[in-house]
Amino acid sequence: MTYEGEFRVGDVLSVACPFTETVVESGVARDELSLRWPWWSIDTDSDLFHWNGVVALDAGSMDAPAENSSELFRTEPPPHRLRAGDLCRVGVPPTLVHVTSVDRHDPPLETGWLSRPTLTVTVLRQGVSYREYPDGSHLDGFGYALHPGDGTPFTFELLMRPYAFLRAGDEVADAAGRAWLFRGPWDWHAFDGGPPGPGPAWPLVLLTRSTLPRSAQEAEGEAVATGTATGSHEDTVRRWTSLTGASPKP
Repeated sequence: MTYEGEFRVGDVLSVACPFTETVVESGVARDELSLRWPWWSIDTDSDLFHWNGVVALDAGSMDAPAENSSELFRTEPPPHRLRAGDLCRVGVPPTLVHVTSVDRHDPPLETGWLSRPTLTVTVLRQGVSYREYPDGSHLDGFGYALHPGDGTPFTFELLMRPYAFLRAGDEVADAAGRAWLFRGPWDWHAFDGGPPGPGPAWPLVLLTRSTLPRSAQEAEGEAVATGTATGSHEDTVRRWTSLTGASPKP
C-alpha cells in the first residue's frame, strides 16, 4: 500500500522508485556515476543555481556493506559496467529505511530543478544508525535526503510509527507518577528534572495537547490510554530496533 500521509522522525518505511531509462553522462570517476536525470526539469527561473540536468550518484556506496552505504538509487547494469553515452535504468528497489529528520520549506526550496521541493525527509538504510561527526566534517550523520513531491515517483509504505498516538509537544503522566514532555519517540523530557532512565512507564495519560481545545482532548486521551494499555516503552524500542537494525540514539 502506498503511503501518502505525513512523515515523522522515527517512522520505519519501505521506499521505492520505479526503474526508468536514461543516459550515462560520464562513467564512474572518483566513485561517482553521472546520469541525465529522467524526472526533473531545469528551473530556468532559479537565481541561485544553474542545474545542467545531470545527477551524480555515489557509485562506491552502491556496492558497499550496509554500514557504509548511503546511496538509495541503483542502476541496471551496475555502475562500474557503464560508460558515457550508455543507456541504463535508474531507480530504487524496495528499501527499508528509518526517518531521522523532517523539514518543510515555505517558500519551496530553490534547487535548480523543478518541481521545487516543499519537503525534505532524511532517512537511513536498514542497519545504519545516526552518528555524530566531528565539527567541520562535510557529513552530518542524518542520512540520505529525499524530497517527496519533487517529481521523483517515490512510493512509500509505512511499516511502523512509534508512538503514533502522540504528537510533539504533548504532555503526559506515566504509571510511575512522572510527568513528561514528548518531543519525539526517542526524545522525552521529564518535568521532575531527573534522568529519563528507561523512559516513561506505561500506561500513559494525556495531560495536555496544545494543538487541540480542551473539549477535543478526551478522545485523544483515550487513544493514548488504549495505545499504552499493554506493552512498554522498552517493547517499542525493541520492535523498532528489530525492524531497522539500528540504534534510536547516536
